Amino acid sequence: MQIEEIQKALREEKLDGWLFFDHHHRDPLAYRILNLGSGRIATRRWYYLIPAQGEPKGLVHAIESGVLAGLPGEMEVYSSWAAQTDGLSALLKGCRRVAMQYSPNCAIPYVSLIDGGTLELVRGTGVEVVSSANLIQLFESRWTAEQLEMHLEAGRRVDRVRAEAFQKIAAALNAGETITEWQVNRFVREGFEKAGLVTDHGPIVGVNAHMSDPHYEPQAEGSFPIRRKDAVLIDLWAKLDKPGAVFYDITWTGYCGSDPPAALQNVFEVVRGGRDRAIERVKHAISHNQVIHGFEVDDAARGYIDQQGFGQYFVHRTGHSIGEEVHGTSANMDNLETHDDRRIIAGTCFSIEPGVYLPEFGIRSEVNMYVGPGEARVTGEIQQQLVRIE
Repeated sequence: MQIEEIQKALREEKLDGWLFFDHHHRDPLAYRILNLGSGRIATRRWYYLIPAQGEPKGLVHAIESGVLAGLPGEMEVYSSWAAQTDGLSALLKGCRRVAMQYSPNCAIPYVSLIDGGTLELVRGTGVEVVSSANLIQLFESRWTAEQLEMHLEAGRRVDRVRAEAFQKIAAALNAGETITEWQVNRFVREGFEKAGLVTDHGPIVGVNAHMSDPHYEPQAEGSFPIRRKDAVLIDLWAKLDKPGAVFYDITWTGYCGSDPPAALQNVFEVVRGGRDRAIERVKHAISHNQVIHGFEVDDAARGYIDQQGFGQYFVHRTGHSIGEEVHGTSANMDNLETHDDRRIIAGTCFSIEPGVYLPEFGIRSEVNMYVGPGEARVTGEIQQQLVRIE
């Protein structure tokens, strides 16, 4: 844990401290940021304050007094409800504004982890609670150089599996064999296993109307067959099977034939245009050392798609943060589901994935962008045309 760096960031944010709290492992961010490890027993509440100045200190229950062992600072022990309340007041003495894993109006659910009762308890000491969202970006979401390399390698392997999946469909069609969404889903998962990749669920394999359900996943029963003149969407995400590995997450679309219908081709071009507007918005800001926020990237993609007359069919954010979990904890590219006003900072990665979902088919085009010092880049292959599955 980087105490001095955290304290420097607190002073820059004009905060008196960062208060961590947990009960029954409700806040995994606290364990990661404090380097506690998730194996500790936490059946009683604990608090840990990193002040902007001075030594950290904690408040722990008598029967789990070692739950914060290894962290710097003195640990006060409580057992009764009254002692906990008094201990918390003493812990926060001298503080006016502290950060917690809280988001006003739950605007950023990924960091809104403190329950309402605990929020009332802390506010009852006379302290103002503000969101730790910006701090979490700095101390939990930035990748190491090793993580970036693992992401790039995962990307190479996922891209191969993705190409093989479309080839698998083409081979079945050419041979006159039946192939379903579920069979392609299984083919991708087997490809991941052979390539040393892991994932939590998925992939999404959708045909025609199923493409218009952004989170559709086929099942063994009820899966659509894939036939000639069908449109197909494949969304797949995975990471290397190694500690600290981070995800690579992409979506590609194709057509089972050589001549896609004009409507399908047009929507693909609209989505591609929105994707590319967002990519260029990020690249320009980062290369010119300009501040850019998540909502501005969403505006770039959404504005273009709206101009083309498809805005009402773009029903989700433009992109999400990517980390050790496929949906990470740094800025999302979002001005629809939330107004994400977090800055995009160096060392973070996110998806750009606009989509247009019509009743008969949907198109999404997804890439990953990594922001480094003075440069932003797409980390894998970029789809420029519908895949001709033939």
